[in-house]
Amino acid sequence: MPGFEHTSAALPASRGVIIKTPQHQWLWYLGFILVCLVATALLLHLMGRVAICKCGTIKLWHGITLSSENSQHLTDWYTLSHIVHGFLFYGVAWLVVKGTGWRVPFCMALAAAVVVESAWELFENTSYVINRYREETISLDYYGDSIINSVSDIVAMVSGFLIARRIPAKLSVLIVLGLECFAALMIRDNLLLNIIMLVNPLESIKIWQQGG
Repeated sequence: MPGFEHTSAALPASRGVIIKTPQHQWLWYLGFILVCLVATALLLHLMGRVAICKCGTIKLWHGITLSSENSQHLTDWYTLSHIVHGFLFYGVAWLVVKGTGWRVPFCMALAAAVVVESAWELFENTSYVINRYREETISLDYYGDSIINSVSDIVAMVSGFLIARRIPAKLSVLIVLGLECFAALMIRDNLLLNIIMLVNPLESIKIWQQGG
């Protein structure tokens, strides 16, 4: 990708920074991101994922998690987790450039985040992960995301990444904690619990999520 730049050896690593994307490069990165979205949608189609909900409608919001329509529409409670992804990816990008001394255009960091999020959407919709969700979490009616939902999840991540770029780090931390607590309160699930139940399921969490 164009725009990658390392700081001079005479400068300390702390000079690494995410810089404003030069005007002659941002269209290139935007095109790359759009290609990633299209490629992800095509690969999901080849994996057998449906384009939209089998119910035949497209909703802006679907708030019933324990239903066959969850993860089938544009947004749902799990959209919050993907916004959190954006905050976390920006934090990781910031730490990497600070630690290495690289000067990385913002759009390059965003494009890298889109690649990672797209890869997750593809992995999340494999038979292995789908069955894992059904066996170890409360998502008994989960049969994979619709393509429109997966693309919307990537867009949600982008929104979190863009917000994190504009606000202080401490405020980003508070927003992430707030979103996680809000999701846990509303649906007894969030990004952290999702990771735990996929990697090392705990029966106590499963019982609590089921209302026990």
